[in-house]
Amino acid sequence: MSTALVILAAGKGTRMNSDQPKVLHQIANAPMLVHAMQAGSALDPERTVVVAGHGFDAVRDAVAQYDPAATVVLQAEQNGTAHAVNAARTALAGFEGDVIVLFGDTPFVSAETLHRMVAARAGNAVVVLGFQAADPGRYGRLLMRGDSLERIVEYADATPEERTVSFCNSGVMLASSAQLFDLIDAVKPQNAQAEYYLTDIVGIARARGLSVTAVSCDETETLGINSRAHLARAEAVFQARARDDLLDLGVTLQQPETVMLSFDTVIGRDTVIEPNVYFGPGVTVESGAHIRAFSHLEGCHVARGSIVGPYARLRPGTELSEDTRIGNFVEIKNATIGQGSKVNHLSYVGDATVGEASNIGAGTITCNYDGVMKHHTVIGNNTFIGSNTMLVAPVSVGDNAMTGSGSVITKDVPDAALALARADQVNKPGLAVKLFELLKIKKKKRGEVS
Repeated sequence: MSTALVILAAGKGTRMNSDQPKVLHQIANAPMLVHAMQAGSALDPERTVVVAGHGFDAVRDAVAQYDPAATVVLQAEQNGTAHAVNAARTALAGFEGDVIVLFGDTPFVSAETLHRMVAARAGNAVVVLGFQAADPGRYGRLLMRGDSLERIVEYADATPEERTVSFCNSGVMLASSAQLFDLIDAVKPQNAQAEYYLTDIVGIARARGLSVTAVSCDETETLGINSRAHLARAEAVFQARARDDLLDLGVTLQQPETVMLSFDTVIGRDTVIEPNVYFGPGVTVESGAHIRAFSHLEGCHVARGSIVGPYARLRPGTELSEDTRIGNFVEIKNATIGQGSKVNHLSYVGDATVGEASNIGAGTITCNYDGVMKHHTVIGNNTFIGSNTMLVAPVSVGDNAMTGSGSVITKDVPDAALALARADQVNKPGLAVKLFELLKIKKKKRGEVS
C-alpha cells in the first residue's frame, strides 16, 4: 500500500514570541518542520502535503529547499486539526493509499514507529499513535480494550477513573485516504472552541462499526514544541540521540556533551572528536579522521586520515583529501586541499586549489576578494609556501615551487621556481641608538610643554 504524508504546519506559535512561523524554528540547524518531513520520508511517501498558514511563503520556501516535490497548501483560517487535514484534500485527489497525519512541531517520531503504524493498519480503519506519559497531565487519554481503541477522551471530559489512565494521545493518525476524508466530513464543531477536531474521527469510526487501534511509542518521540523552553529541550533530545548514534557507530567522542551536531552530520567510524567541536550543516567526515578541540566545521568534506584543529574553521566548499593537516587557527573556505598537504598555522585559504604534499606556511593568506569579485588561487604539488606569504588572486604557484617568507605574490610562479617579492633589507649601523635618543628628547620636550 502506498503512503502519503500530511504534515500540519499552520500554527503561529504565539508562545514562541517570534515573527517567524513556529515550525521554522531550528533544531540542529534545520527547521523543526524539516525534521518531521525527514521522519515521514522513512515511509518513502508517494506524496507529501504540508498544510501551512501563518508565514505561508516562508514555510513554502523552506519545504522547497528540503523536498521540491512536496506540495504546500494554505489553511487560511485555523479551525482545528480536522479542518487542517481537509485542506490537503485537493492535493491528494486521485491518491488511493494510506495517509499519515504528522505535526510540524512534533519532529521526533521515529521511522520504526511509523512502520509499526503502517503494519497495524491491516484490519483497522484508523491507527492512532499513543504514548505512556510519565505525567499525563491534561493530555487526551486513549481508552483501550485489548488491541481495540474504544475512544479518545479529553482531560476536561474524563472521569476521575479515566484520568488515572497514562496512555495518552499524540495526535498522529493513519487511515486510508478515502476513509480519512469520509470520516472528516462527519466531524462537527461540537466543542467550546467551535473547531473541527481530528480526534473525533475515532468516535465516528467506532459508531460506524469500524475497527480502530493504537500503537505505542516512547514519550520523547511525541515531544511537541510550543515555546523557546520546549525548543531548547528538543535540541537537547536531538543532540543526545545523535551522539549516542555516533558512539554506537564506532566514533570516539572524548567529551560527548560538548560536541554539537547538525541534522545531517555524517561521521565515519574510528574518527576521534575532541571536546567543544561544532558541526554545522552539510558536514561529512570519513573514517579515521581526527577533529581536534574547539574546531568549527560547516558544508565540508573531510577525508580519512585527516587531522583538523585545534581551533580550525572549515567553511562551505572545503574539500580535504586524505591525510591532510589543518592546524590551529586556520580557516579554509571553498578550497580543495590535496592529499598529504598541510596548512598548519594561522592561515586563510579561500577560493583555492592546493595540490598534493604541499606545505602552506604560517600566516599565509590567499587574497581572493577584490571588493567586487572572488578570484581563484592554484598551488601545485610538493610546493612550499613560505610563512606570511600573500597570494593575490588570480595567481598560481607551480609544482615543486617555493615562495620566500613575507612575499606578496602577484604573478604566476613557474614550476620549480623560487619567488621573492619583498623589498631588499637595508641595515644602517648605529642608527637605532641615535633614533631612540632623538625620540627620548622629543618626549621630554612634550612633557615640559604640558
